[in-house]
Amino acid sequence: MNAINRLFSNGDLDETLRHKLGQIRNAVARWNEDSLLSLPETDVIDSVVEDFSIEVPVLDRGAITVDPVEEGYTTGSQFGETIQIRQTVVGFSVPYTGERSVFMLRPNMWTSVFPSATVTGTDLKIYWEGPGRDAAAIKQALNAKLNEIEKWLGWSSAQISAYNQQAVSLSKQEVQARRSTILANRNLEAEIGFPIRRRSDAATYALPVKRKTVDLRPRPEISTTTPFRPEPALADAHYEEAIRILLNSRNQLERSPSTTAHLGEEAIRDNLLLNLNGQLEGRAAGEVFNGRGKTDILIRVDDRHVFIGECKFWKGPKTITDTLDQLLGYLVWRDTKAALLLFIRSGTPSDIIPKALEKLREHPNFKREGAHAGEFGERYNFIFHANGDKSREIKLAFLPFNLLPS
Repeated sequence: MNAINRLFSNGDLDETLRHKLGQIRNAVARWNEDSLLSLPETDVIDSVVEDFSIEVPVLDRGAITVDPVEEGYTTGSQFGETIQIRQTVVGFSVPYTGERSVFMLRPNMWTSVFPSATVTGTDLKIYWEGPGRDAAAIKQALNAKLNEIEKWLGWSSAQISAYNQQAVSLSKQEVQARRSTILANRNLEAEIGFPIRRRSDAATYALPVKRKTVDLRPRPEISTTTPFRPEPALADAHYEEAIRILLNSRNQLERSPSTTAHLGEEAIRDNLLLNLNGQLEGRAAGEVFNGRGKTDILIRVDDRHVFIGECKFWKGPKTITDTLDQLLGYLVWRDTKAALLLFIRSGTPSDIIPKALEKLREHPNFKREGAHAGEFGERYNFIFHANGDKSREIKLAFLPFNLLPS
């Protein structure tokens, strides 16, 4: 029989958690600068959180196994003499998931009577010893022991839950702060104007755009060796402004279905372009929003697309898959923005929209859902990755248009 350990008695949980929080800043500081800038901020934060979050053990009572029953002996006394008393020994293996170390650390709430068991990386080993072979009594004793251990785990869980929340907040704070510092340093290096002896940069900067006037020209190069040339991206504020205009245009079209009853994708697209260009003006690169082919609404920088809005009529779930493949084939720059405008002219929107959302989530490039926005059918946000590169994220707004005839 393996050595039995007294649980929750080999260190203080609160002290351990405080120490781990203190390590988060050092962990972020050790990240390679180019890697920290190149990877999506959310991915970096998620990686740090994964390293420092703690999973409270959960016992799997449904998967308990029992060892072959053994015979053991204990020392007793009879008529003043020491004797060996025969015992029945039953060993149970109780699988668990979670952090093994939690079984060793004392929570803030505790009693003087510590439960005991042998802890492995996957199981708790619990033994019952006693005279007789009453199966019901043995199972009752096992359940009582497990209940006691789970009570202690519950005490630990309250502290660990609070710690995990702090770890998420602190990881986000440290990653954002260090990224800002590195970018500020890189910008300073570029502004000084001397060649920089280091690796090329892969950071992202926001295009200098503002309401009514959009300048799509990248910042002028200061150094002839261009040591720091971040990739262009559409600023979130400008992206949201474009989406807002598209949503307002959609509302106008939905209120007057007769206007679009006989229009095709290109004609509806041109209507949207008219509203976009009427409110967001561009200079240097020509119009901000241009038509490409039949359906594209796009912003171009250095002959690259940083925003594409794709317009499609619903013709079944394959419409979503094909349109996503088309969008992802265009968008290859980091932090690019996109919109999928789905025109519904037949069927029931309340049935079609969930099918479209399901196809969006099923796409192999899907990473996660973005922040929720609006009521059902208003707007849905998603994050996808570029083809062949999971570190290049694409923000996609899905905008369904209800163009059913009245």
